This record gives sequence, C-alpha cells and structure tokens, in this order.
Amino acid sequence: MEIQYKNQKLQVNKKTTIRELLKEEIENSKHTVIAGKFNNEYVNLQYEIEKDGELELIDVSTKEGMRVYRKTLIFILGKAFEKLYPEGKMTVDYQLNNSLFCDTDNVEITDEFIENLNREMKAIVQKDLPIKQVIMTREEAKKLYDETNTTKGRLQYDLTNNKKIYMYYCEDYYNYCYETIGDRTGVVKIFEVSKYRDGFLIRYPNSKNPEKMPDFIETKKLAWAMDEYEDIHRILDMDTVYKLNKAVEENKIKEVIMLDEALHEKKISDIADNVAKNRNVKMILIAGPSSSGKTTFAQRLGIQLKINGLKPVTISVDNYFVERENTPRDENGEYDFEHIEAIDLQLFNDHLTKLLNGEEIEMPEFDFHIGSKKYNGKKLKLQQDEILVIEGIHCLNDRLTSRISKDQKYKIYISALTVLNMDRFNRISTTDTRLVRRIVRDYQFRGYTAKDTIKKWNSVNKGEEKYIFPFQEEADSIFNTSLIYELGAFKAVVMPLLEEISKEEKEYAEAQRLINMLKYFKEIPANYIPTNSLLKEFLGGGDFKY
Repeated sequence: MEIQYKNQKLQVNKKTTIRELLKEEIENSKHTVIAGKFNNEYVNLQYEIEKDGELELIDVSTKEGMRVYRKTLIFILGKAFEKLYPEGKMTVDYQLNNSLFCDTDNVEITDEFIENLNREMKAIVQKDLPIKQVIMTREEAKKLYDETNTTKGRLQYDLTNNKKIYMYYCEDYYNYCYETIGDRTGVVKIFEVSKYRDGFLIRYPNSKNPEKMPDFIETKKLAWAMDEYEDIHRILDMDTVYKLNKAVEENKIKEVIMLDEALHEKKISDIADNVAKNRNVKMILIAGPSSSGKTTFAQRLGIQLKINGLKPVTISVDNYFVERENTPRDENGEYDFEHIEAIDLQLFNDHLTKLLNGEEIEMPEFDFHIGSKKYNGKKLKLQQDEILVIEGIHCLNDRLTSRISKDQKYKIYISALTVLNMDRFNRISTTDTRLVRRIVRDYQFRGYTAKDTIKKWNSVNKGEEKYIFPFQEEADSIFNTSLIYELGAFKAVVMPLLEEISKEEKEYAEAQRLINMLKYFKEIPANYIPTNSLLKEFLGGGDFKY
C-alpha cells in the first residue's frame, strides 16, 4: 500500500502499525507523539494500516494531542485505583484549569490514599505497558460485565445497539473510552495527584508547555459553581447520559426539562436580587466564552431586574472599537479585534463616567466596513432607576472600566459548564458542548457550515484563553448556562451538519469525534423546549431578539 506522510510516499505492508512504520520519527520527536490521524480520522498508534491513505502524527504540543493525553491519564488512574481499592468506586467529575476533579463513593480520601495513588500510577507509567484495543461482540461484553460485576467501561454496551464493542486493555485491566487513547502507559510522563476539597485532583501539563507541570491556580468560584450544579443534578438523579436517555424512553423528559429550566430561572433571579440589594451598583458587566448564551442571559436578567425596580440599559462595547489603523495586530500580522487595545478605552471610560454622573452622551456606532466610528445623533442619559448592562469578552478585566470604582460594578461570568457524564470515567467536555452550540447557531443564523465553524474553533479558543479565562475569578457571580438535556435537543440538527463533512476534508476528524459523542444521546423533540430557554438562542424560535 502507498502512504502519504508529510512530503514522502511510503510503501507499506498490510497490517503494519503506525508505531512500527514511523518508529524512528516517533522516538526522536521533540514532543511525545501520542496518536495519529489516518485519512482524517483520529487513531491509536497501534492502528494497523490496511489501505492507501494519508498519515499524520499527533504530539502533546497540540490541542488534540493533549486531549488524548488526558484520556490516557484517566485510563491509568482507573487501573491504579482498581488495583488499590477493588471494592471502591471513583468518578471523574469535571475539569478545572489543567486538572480533573475526581471523587470516590466509598473510599476515604486521606494523605495515604493520595500517596498510594501517585505511587501506583507512576509505577504503571514507568513500566511503559502496552494498551491494546480489543473488539468484542455484545454477547462477549455482556458476559464480561456479568462475570466481573463492574460498572467500569459500560458506556458503549449500555447505550448503543452496536454489534461491536471497542474496549481498551492493559494487563488484566480493561475500560471503555469513546475517544482515542494512547497505545502505551509510558506516553503519560507528567502528572500529579493531590487532595482537593472533598475529593482529589489529577493534574497534567498543557499543550503550550507539555514538558512541565504548570503552577496550580485555584479557581474557588468556578469549583463552587461546578459543585453546586453537580449536587443538584445528583439529587435529581440525572448525572449520566444513561439516566437522561432513560427519562426520554419513559416519557419523563418534559419534567427533567422543566426542572432544569426552573433552576436557570432561579439562579438568574438570585443574581438580580443580589444586584438590587447593593444600591451602589450602577453597571452590570457580563463576560463568557463563545456560545455561552450571553445574549439570552442578559435579556432574562433584564426581566428579573425590572421585577426588582431596575430598568436595564444596554451599551455595546462593539461600538467603541478604535479606528482601523490603530487596531493591534497578532503574531501573524492580522488585525486582532479581540485584543483589549482594540477598544477605545479612553472614550469608553469617558462615556461611562459621564453617564454615571447623570450627564448626556452621544453614542457612537462603529462601521465595520470602513473601520471607523460614526455619530448619528443617538443620545443617552441614565435615569435614576436605570442600570447599565454591558456584555463583552473583556468585561471582567478592570482595564475595560478602569475609571469606574469597583463598588459601582457587578461582574458576571457565564459559561456552559457541563456537569453531565457519559459514565464514571467518560466526561463530556464543556468546550465540546459550546462547539455543538456554535455549529447549530452558525448554521441557523450565519450561513456557515459545520466545517467552517470547526475550522476556526481553535482560533476562538485561543482568544478565550488570553482574554476571558484568566479573569473568571474576578466575577461577583458565576452563572452556568448548561442544560442537562441540551445535547439530546441539539442532536437532530447538528448530526446531519457534521455528517456533511467528507473524509477528504481536514475537519472530518473533529466531526467524527463529535458524532461519536452525540450518537449516545436519544433525540429530544424541539417542541419540548420552552420558548424562553437559553437554547433558543442557538436553535431559533424563541421569545427574545438576537
């Protein structure tokens, strides 16, 4: 067979693995090579080549490589935990910066527990054991589960009607992962287990500096927000895809939706009450990453503010861009419209100060075609019972509103902080949930294909990492916009869009990864979704204007 690798054409014998074919390149790579991409599909390095195709290696300095690193680390964590505490149960709950928060059901997390887990995981990594992918029939998988009486790895067996079940094995340990993981335990070189709150963290490096463990930056407010939603959904007994699908099958999903939406309304009401209690607050600043649902949140918050006797007045930061010739440029020489210096900070703060002092201003309108501000006679003066509501990526950064005192500002960070797990070991990424939302919205309202959205997603993430995430702990309130049922509601729209991406296109690998996640969800009819739901911002047909 003929394989295209970089600028070379290689003649390959059938059944040759990627690791065998590119052994020297893998061993001499600057960064650890952890997976591959064959004909635009993510594959394990033990993947056996059986047809012509194009091959690419993935190392841990990439976003994709670090995702495989995390998944492999979870597999090793599960192996170590089972050996040390065979009667125990462990759950990977959610992500905090470069860490995964985990807890146990019936094992006390002590200093000795942490020490034992660290030691056992390091021993597994040092042995550089092979991790093999094994294909089983459903009958074989059922027999395995019944004989071992275990909950690990049940995801694919429980949730699909697939005739083939893909399992990962290492020595006598097995588990299931719906995404690609490494082919050897030795690929995960840097990690740390540490006690945290009532559970523990498994820490790892990031793709920017994959050879070094980053400093731990505690995110107390974010962790609290995640814990709150985790606890509520556990009380509702709705913390896994299996339980969500069961609610759909038993025609109980409408009740789940009503409870989930009621939770949103209660939290928005609580935030409005907190604002109203503080009479010094003159402006609300809302920030969050792409597809968090900021527009719907701001409008629903406005309703609750009115109930508290406050009238929201919205100012768009987008009208305060600097003139095009003054716009900062990125490392590639392109205009960086997400940079804080792309905002006319002096004019913005001057207008805010005047408004809070009861003065009248003339609002600019930015013309994006010519790259300049225009003044069309639109005047604004803040009344006694009015409050400014400002939404934008820099709203948590005090530089945006540097001339306004802190006691006059109320900052809100919003994001879709997913708390739904596939099973104990397979969690759903918050970033993936937002990507699904954005694919749906871009298609419905912006005329973009799923390929277009996936293509620019990495660039969007980089901007968030620079300008939003470092300031999330500055927020006075954190609002979690995720809804436990949303991926089931999006499935009918997003699956055909992802399936349109052909194998020849670079974005095919990401599309297939998302399809592999979404296929576990049972579809939830669009007419079940309330018209004031935040999901309508993406699906359309809602009560609010966008």
